[in-house]
Amino acid sequence: MKYLRFLIVALLAFCCAACQKYRYETVEGDPLATRIYTLDNGLKVYMSVNTETPRIQTYIAVKVGGKNDPPETTGLAHYFEHLMFKGTSQFGTTDYEAEKPLLDEIEMLFEVYRRIPEEAARRAIYRRIDSLSYEASKLSIPNEYDKLMSIIGADGTNAYTTKDMTVYIEDIPSNRIEQWARIEADRFRDPVIRGFHTELETIYEEKNMSLTNDNRKIMEAVDAALFPNHPYGRQTVLGSQESLRNPSITNVKNYHATYYVPNNMAVCLSGDFDPDRMIEVIDRYFGDMEPGAEVPELCFEPEAPITEPVVRRVYGTDAESVVLAWRTGGAATPDADMAELVGSILYNGKAGLLDLALNQKQQVLKSDAGAYVRADYGMISVEGRPKAGQSLEQVRDLLLAQVARLREGDFDERLILAAVNNHKAELMQTLRTNEGRADLYIESFINGTPWAETVHRTERMARVTKEQVVAWARENLGADSYAIVFKRQGPDPTVRKIRKPRITPIVMNRDTASRYVREVQAAQVDPIEPHFVNYNREMSTFRWEPGAEVLYKHNDGEGLFTLTYVFETGFSHDPLLSPAMSYLRYLSTPDMSAERINAELYDIACNFSLRTMGERSYVTISGLGENMGRAMEIVEDLIARAQPDEAILATLKENLFKSRADAKMSQSGNYTALQRLMFYGPDFVRATTLTDDRLLELTSEELLGSVRTLFAGPHRILYFGPASQQELRSELSAHHPAPTRTEAPDAPHMQQLLTPENKVYVAH
Repeated sequence: MKYLRFLIVALLAFCCAACQKYRYETVEGDPLATRIYTLDNGLKVYMSVNTETPRIQTYIAVKVGGKNDPPETTGLAHYFEHLMFKGTSQFGTTDYEAEKPLLDEIEMLFEVYRRIPEEAARRAIYRRIDSLSYEASKLSIPNEYDKLMSIIGADGTNAYTTKDMTVYIEDIPSNRIEQWARIEADRFRDPVIRGFHTELETIYEEKNMSLTNDNRKIMEAVDAALFPNHPYGRQTVLGSQESLRNPSITNVKNYHATYYVPNNMAVCLSGDFDPDRMIEVIDRYFGDMEPGAEVPELCFEPEAPITEPVVRRVYGTDAESVVLAWRTGGAATPDADMAELVGSILYNGKAGLLDLALNQKQQVLKSDAGAYVRADYGMISVEGRPKAGQSLEQVRDLLLAQVARLREGDFDERLILAAVNNHKAELMQTLRTNEGRADLYIESFINGTPWAETVHRTERMARVTKEQVVAWARENLGADSYAIVFKRQGPDPTVRKIRKPRITPIVMNRDTASRYVREVQAAQVDPIEPHFVNYNREMSTFRWEPGAEVLYKHNDGEGLFTLTYVFETGFSHDPLLSPAMSYLRYLSTPDMSAERINAELYDIACNFSLRTMGERSYVTISGLGENMGRAMEIVEDLIARAQPDEAILATLKENLFKSRADAKMSQSGNYTALQRLMFYGPDFVRATTLTDDRLLELTSEELLGSVRTLFAGPHRILYFGPASQQELRSELSAHHPAPTRTEAPDAPHMQQLLTPENKVYVAH
């Protein structure tokens, strides 16, 4: 018996030791039950379990971005991100031993190339680089990383680089953890810089495209004005043209050795997995990576206070706009919470100062605001676009007046509580998805904010008072302490595109596979047992009234609801629907002003949207489930009893004309219009687009009649939320009128055109 007891005690001790091999942190009150591990080499691992689908969202984040680029090779973080997809000594090559001498000589020649000023000598060296690269390509196998991800069933293969971070993205099946960890650990430990000069061509093109992207130019100008001492403002993620023209493989390798070390990385996971097995697999493959001796700390001179407006100007083809921005503290400072609150008070899409004073009253074509918080510094920005005949200076003054109201405390204190409630609802939406969860982990790791601060952020924000908001605004959003960028139309005198050198097409070796790829392909894994959705069991349908069928799905995971009315009528049936829905958002009812409607919906953390597409229209009400009845009451009353306002309609028409003119100046606007023409043809475009003359003739009676006719017709009701079927029936009976028609209007089906021959469409 003593021997048996000894064995039992020894076995329990062994089990406890095994369980404690990987210690992890948790945070009380965390709805995700997040586990945060730190391996012996410093690698952070964040994970939460979500068994909704047999998939896992994986992000591997490196705490390095454009701000860490050496001044002589800016853009390095971004183009190294591209090079991380080129393979290792194990894959991406047929014979690395034969390939390596060629790659080493290419590296050496680039070091010579970047230090020679004479163009003739540079061209001669580049021809040698091109020749060697062609020979090396005979031994390389392009896109093997993508093939590996395809083999294991990964989805969403991607990566991105910002000023603060570089992140690598994969969505993998839950039975492929082992293969995923093996491949990722291999490429993070042993990336081989191959195909360098052909990848540079891609990066050149990305840089050239950015030179005509007005939004990017505006944000780069804002950064330069706010952060003259910090890399946020001194260099861009894509790098300078001079740096891109003089790249260095040696610097790339040094960069990898310095920053791509486990004590500067985090693996962020959410999905269907066993945490104990997951951490064991990650440790097995990543645990032997050598930590960096010392990851360099970013050094910069603190920014001096701004005492007068810093003015910048940007030119381009897009519509004119003006952006104002105030500098704030970084993500790990108390400014982060306050900035988010202040951003929501200024603009939230419904009841912010800009929403009610400028957008709802159509004082400008469009305005918005928000907080943009990064690791080292943040900002509050406000933006406006002018109406026809309005100057950017006038828009500036209107925006400044609303920020002044904030400093003066001229806002309803309920906006703070409403902002907190809406933050809570938005967080619930984020936590629904694996991507949203993993994104929050990345923010915590990169910004150096403890996970507990993210978990309890809503509680902290709820304790903020109006007095604190006003005091913060007076200190941080001064009348003269901002940067301002005027975006005007016209040729940009600064655009100088990079001329790409002539490159010999490389050998692709499309039908070749490395031994590494064949091993992964041959790996045996336990199959995922399919779960077939039984719609009769998973969700319910019932007829509420003739012409109104309900598709119901109970959501007991959180307190959010989504209620959508789906009408089989779109702008192909009635071109008036689009302007009608825009008009409705500006109107009042006999009992509530438009401003009060938006403010009350924001107070109860609910939203509504009206949108019409080619063959369908949607009305969606969403938010906190406890407030669904009140939200339905407000929205349904607006649709039924909206009061026409001819002054609002006249201004709306002016703004629609201005928007049309602006769209003609927009690259994306032209491209979208070109696609529509190409897909459906000119007859469809003419039939579904109101001419300027027809738009000018529109009356309130026509527009409101169009919406009410829509609502009188048959439709489906889609519900996902915490209410029971009986509770939903009661709310519909109380607030939603039954259809008076049971048949939808006839209209030609939106047939895409056939393509019997090749055609090229061009919009200048």
